[in-house]
Amino acid sequence: MNGSASLPSARQRLPSPRKYGLDNRSIAGIIYNFNSTRDLTVTNIVVSTRQSSFSPLQLHSRSVAWQFGAVVLGSLFLALSSYIEVPMVPVPVTMQTFAVTLVGALYGWRFGALTIAAWLVEGAAGFPVLAGGAAGVQHFMGPTGGYLFSFPIVGAIVGWLAERGWNGNRVMLAFAAMLIGNLLCLVLGTAWLAAMIGAEKAITFGFLPFIVGGLLKSALGAATLKLFSTYRAEPRDRSSKTQ
Repeated sequence: MNGSASLPSARQRLPSPRKYGLDNRSIAGIIYNFNSTRDLTVTNIVVSTRQSSFSPLQLHSRSVAWQFGAVVLGSLFLALSSYIEVPMVPVPVTMQTFAVTLVGALYGWRFGALTIAAWLVEGAAGFPVLAGGAAGVQHFMGPTGGYLFSFPIVGAIVGWLAERGWNGNRVMLAFAAMLIGNLLCLVLGTAWLAAMIGAEKAITFGFLPFIVGGLLKSALGAATLKLFSTYRAEPRDRSSKTQ
């Protein structure tokens, strides 16, 4: 006996929609609503994923004028941080690395690195925007050169991590990203310094005294990102309650 001959066709197995009082227009409406709901769900998933993965300011989606203004404001913020010193033992700590990692996390890796590079160019050109109001190319060739050259790299890495969820939505990952940035700055700066004064002295004077400050600035940076994340979430919560 032929098995295929004993099976009814798909048209015979499925009941006619008209058996349930559905005409062609009703059937088309059901199909349209199904597709619309499916597309809306997929869109929501994509938007939700992007919101959790990209940096808080989402400069990639802004206008050129908005991006330019953000770079200018970011460079001013970096310059201001260079004047802030926190008294600590054995050496005072500036807020430069805090500002560098924060700009990277908020701006994303591309605009973060660009903003930090713009600030360094200002300092090299003679504007008093480096630590303690310093300026000039000589600071990039001296003992602090390694730290300065590390800043765009640090900002890019922290921004790259923030774009992948290491941001205020996950505060421990945000802290880890900030800590990685601070440690990388110390490692690169110490390596540069070691070429001038030797590894032992470089570690003693250019690395160890700044570990505690790096931990504190990493915690402060993570807390700041958490505040940004909370601020962004509140408008969505209010809008959902009003609907």
